[in-house]
Amino acid sequence: MVIRKKIVIMAVLTALCFLGFGTGSTVQAEPFQTTDNLTVQINWLEHNLSNARMDQVDILSPTQFANAEKFLNDAKKRLERGDSQAKIVKEISRAQTELKKATESSRLAKTELSDVIKAREMARSAGATSYEQDYAQAETKFLDLTKAVEKDKIARARKNAPKVTERYRELELRAIKEQTLGEARTLIKQAEKEGARKLAPKSYATVQKKLKEVDGFITKNRYQKLKMHNMASEALLQAGRLLQVTRQTKTIKTMKPEHITLWVEGILYDTANKLGTADMRDQPLGTQVENIMGSVDALQQDQRFLVNKVKNQQTEIEAMNEQIAFLENQTQKEKAAKKRLAVEQEATAKRLEAERRFNQLFTKVRTYFSPEEAEVYKQGSELVIRLKTIQFPVGKEVIMPSNYSLLSKAQRAIRTFGQPNLVIEGHTDSTGSDVNNQHLSQRRAEAVRAYLVANGTLPMDKIIAVGYGSKRPLASNKSATGRAINRRIDVIIKTQAEAG
Repeated sequence: MVIRKKIVIMAVLTALCFLGFGTGSTVQAEPFQTTDNLTVQINWLEHNLSNARMDQVDILSPTQFANAEKFLNDAKKRLERGDSQAKIVKEISRAQTELKKATESSRLAKTELSDVIKAREMARSAGATSYEQDYAQAETKFLDLTKAVEKDKIARARKNAPKVTERYRELELRAIKEQTLGEARTLIKQAEKEGARKLAPKSYATVQKKLKEVDGFITKNRYQKLKMHNMASEALLQAGRLLQVTRQTKTIKTMKPEHITLWVEGILYDTANKLGTADMRDQPLGTQVENIMGSVDALQQDQRFLVNKVKNQQTEIEAMNEQIAFLENQTQKEKAAKKRLAVEQEATAKRLEAERRFNQLFTKVRTYFSPEEAEVYKQGSELVIRLKTIQFPVGKEVIMPSNYSLLSKAQRAIRTFGQPNLVIEGHTDSTGSDVNNQHLSQRRAEAVRAYLVANGTLPMDKIIAVGYGSKRPLASNKSATGRAINRRIDVIIKTQAEAG
């Protein structure tokens, strides 16, 4: 009888917590997985926080979002200490309630501060985060606005919003002219040192004209953002092209005509050989190029066919599942009681089978990578692939060809689990400001997500990309070795083994 009373009391407390009572707020928490498994509840809440972070709730409602994270961490600590279920559920409910409030505040902020938010995003996209002190001052003013919205001080937020908007626009313009064009000018100076004026006069004149055109346009048309960004990107591309043309011209000048022809032929032959096409070195170079382009076009068509085929198969499976669900709903009520026990037994068997299968796949995936390439380990019901050798250009998010082999293995590992949910985490060392590091790590995580989607690994809605900057180091940032370890991409495969 005592045990039964405790169970009833626990159920009541759990229900009250999920409804938001006892938290000092009338806002109801967002419903999440209805299960007695506290680990699953915590994992689900952490997933919701990750999604909210991607939607910038942590920026648009900083105080309430921070409260939600605090209560979540408190719940984790209580679970680790073995505290009572009621105390853990209370912390989970408080976190969920704060996240609910933060989400509502962020929606209001998006409406009231739409111009500021747009100006901020444009400034960040232009690279304004590299101006650490000035950008940090703008961010402080922006957070003052979002906190005002949180406190329902809308009038104050509206009054100060135009000043913050203008500050971000000034940073954006500065970033475009000083950073984007500055990088182009650096490349041009390097090309000049290597003899661009004599070796590549036509390319040199072209890039100088482009640079002057872009600089003048930015000065006179500061609000034509899209064209401004496109023109600046083109100037940077042309500057990089000038440097490569200069270097290649210098190399070719030392070669004999026959050697040049054989060199070009070798490039075409290697490309055709990779594509599996016929050896056409007995044909003109133009014909060899047409052969390569035709092969590429055929491969692209085949890829589109395979993607459409998979989509059609998924549609058929969904239709079958709907039909099965319909038929199950027609089952007579008297059979339901008899089947309930069988269903529970089957669920237990499936869970055990899923755990066994997960261990098998984990063992299999570990063979895909060498210890130097990646670290593969289990984290509860999740599989973590720590890509240790993935590298990006300094301060950039561009995925270089040298990473294709490693990412191909990561794709293979992901596909081993079918169509799982995925989290891509970007991490940096502590060099530079926290704001710049967070922005860079987010862009790199999003670049990996875009690569996986473009290669048909998973659809976009199954992949979350999160940048943590230097907040989660694995080693000390005081040494070069430690910093290298901290610069990484973590691929987390969500197997949902505990969902049952």
